[in-house]
Formats: sequence, structure tokens, C-alpha cells
Amino acid sequence: MSPSPTASPRRALLAGVGGYLPRRIVTNDELALKLDTSDEWIRERTGIRARHIAEGEETAAFMGARAAEAALAAAGAGAREVDAIILATSTPDHAFPSTAVEVQALLGITRGFAFDVAAACSGFIYALAVAEGMIRAGQAEGVLVIGSEVYSRILDWSDRRTCVLFGDGAGAVFLHATREETGGRGVLSTHIHADGRHRDILYVDGAVGRRERPGHLRMDGQAVFRQAVTLLAAAVDEALAAHGLGREAVDWLVPHQANRRIIDAMGRRLGLPPERVVVTIDHHANTSAASIPLALAEAVGDGRIRPGDLVLMEALGGGLTWGSALVRM
Repeated sequence: MSPSPTASPRRALLAGVGGYLPRRIVTNDELALKLDTSDEWIRERTGIRARHIAEGEETAAFMGARAAEAALAAAGAGAREVDAIILATSTPDHAFPSTAVEVQALLGITRGFAFDVAAACSGFIYALAVAEGMIRAGQAEGVLVIGSEVYSRILDWSDRRTCVLFGDGAGAVFLHATREETGGRGVLSTHIHADGRHRDILYVDGAVGRRERPGHLRMDGQAVFRQAVTLLAAAVDEALAAHGLGREAVDWLVPHQANRRIIDAMGRRLGLPPERVVVTIDHHANTSAASIPLALAEAVGDGRIRPGDLVLMEALGGGLTWGSALVRM
């Protein structure tokens, strides 16, 4: 049955957030024992001090399930309330089935639907956009949106230009539909874009699987940096303009954690003091599609981000893909 014309519109409320990081921590000094690099060289260029590296059973599905459990617990929800799982990853456990259905099985869910989204480092924003649209359209009530990555298994560990940049981990949010008066809380809007003309500046030169590494990540760092500064700035302005908001309305910037210089540039563009920009790159490195939900989980968990805060998220990844999301917590 279609909703009454007088019914308040459905919205996606971000009810809970959670994360999972592998047990093993690899510092810059440890990498310097095997590479022609140093802690100072890495920190000055990227802001990274350490990263988590998956081992053994810590696959994309395993980590995604642990992050999802944490998000559900934070929301006070159970697996029975999940009727959709949308998982963003560039490092799936298998070509198929999707990592999302593996997470579904690990959570003991036997209803609803599940699928993966492949948009590299923008994957979480893309997945959030799909989930929010489905909730607004009435196709889902409770949706887990997950980013889970094991980039350590597609890195060329002899290439210091790329291997020092990335880490592994998973983050998740639980969205549920509401029509209740929530003080404007929920996902206000998402904005996603792509331009395949730039596909060759950030890519993997082969297929990706759980046990083999037939391809490695390749990147033209300077070209990616130039595109990121321009495209992310436009995405930030687009999100604010969609609601007639000025930059001063933003309480928190939760950016994709790719490079400290890019993060700082976006913070300055919004006029936000450093303490209003969530930064985890120093101890997480770049976890691709997992970086935004992991950063969000950390800032919510330590009490920085509170209900009612306006949070702006943005990311750019291989494709090129990029996007932004505006969420009232």
C-alpha cells in the first residue's frame, strides 16, 4: 500500500556505528626495516605512523561481520531487524558470492537481501547513498552499510610509494527507517559522481581474491592529489548547497583518510578548526571504503560526535569515483 499523501516522508536514521581493526599493528619503523624509507619520510608526506594488517581469519567478511555486530549493539538492535546488507569493498573474499552474503551468513540472518558495491575508496559513500534511497523508497526498513577492506593482500610490498599508505579494517553503520519527528536527524542527502577518464591513475592491475594476489595496487599519487583537491571541494559545496547551508553549519568533517594534506585542505575550506575534523590516518592509514565508518565509530565512541551534530563526509577513490554525504546524528 502506498503511503498517505499526508504522511511525513521516510528518512534514514543513523542508529548505530561500529568498527573492527585487525590485531596486528605495523609501525613505520617496522616497514623501514624492509624498505628504503623511514618513519619521518612517511609521516611528513602522509601523516601516517602505523596501520593494522589482517592475518589468518581476518578476511573482509570476518571483519565486516564484527563491525556490523558493533553497529547493531550501538543501535540496540538485533539481527532480526536487518533486512538488507550493502557492503563496500575492493578486496572481496571471492569473485562471487558477494562478501555481503558471507556477512549475512556470519550474522545468522536468513531474510532480506545483500550485495557488494565496488567504488574503491568512495565505496562507503556510494553504499550509503544506495541504502538511504532504498529506505526513502520503502524497499527496506533496516539496512547495514559496511566498508571492509584487506588492502594488505593487494599491495606490492616492495613499492614504498604505495605499500606504506594503506591498512586493513572494517566499519559499519545501521540505518533504520523512521517517520517520527527526530529534530531533523538522519541522512539529509548523498551526492555521488564518477569519471572513468581518470581510471588509469589509481587501479589494481589484476583480479582480486582471498588467497591469491594476481594483481597489485598502482597509483599516480600526484595526479590523484590534484583531482582530489578539486573534486572533493566541489562535493562539499554541493552537499551544503542542497540544503541552503553555509560552511559554518557543519559541526564535524569526517573525511576519507587518504592523506593528511588533503584532509587539512578540506578542513580549511570549511573553516573548521582542526579539532572539528576527525583524523584517524595517523594510526589507521588509508583503509579505503572502511575509513569513513571507522573514523565515525571512533569519534562517536569517544564522545566527540553527539546526537544532533551535523556531520559532513566526503571521499574520492579509483575510477575516479567521489562523493559526499550530509548526516544529522
